[in-house]
Amino acid sequence: MAANTGAEKAPDISVIDGAPDDAARVSQALGIEIAARFGPPETAPLSILAHEEGALIGGLSGVTHWGWLYIRHFWVDERARGRGLGRALLARARTTMEQRGGAGVYLDTFDPGAASFYERCGFRRFGAITDFPPGHQRIFLCMNLTGDDAGPPTRP
Repeated sequence: MAANTGAEKAPDISVIDGAPDDAARVSQALGIEIAARFGPPETAPLSILAHEEGALIGGLSGVTHWGWLYIRHFWVDERARGRGLGRALLARARTTMEQRGGAGVYLDTFDPGAASFYERCGFRRFGAITDFPPGHQRIFLCMNLTGDDAGPPTRP
């Protein structure tokens, strides 16, 4: 974009709350630009669910892109906790990505206890945002499946 020389009119910038059509247009434009630079992400939703007697007792859902699974949601019913179900769901996610030739799995949490659980399951912390939500932190973890135990790539 050319510098504003004073003769050019500045663009109109507006704030719009709750406009899904506008958000979709921005997302689509960004997706096109990213795909042109880095190749298509081959994005696909992925869910792994656990049922007991027909009732959902746990699961995870997320999206795969560029060979990584982002676990957006991970939940185990309170009555099913402590029985290894969470560990089994994460193991299935790992196995699924390994079978698909994936590079890794990543997720985030606000709960320090959950972060410790993920670490016991083989994830490594690679970042955090303090005071998000206020008084807490958002913790980011990953599991690299390519043999590099150092976690995600870092900048030189």
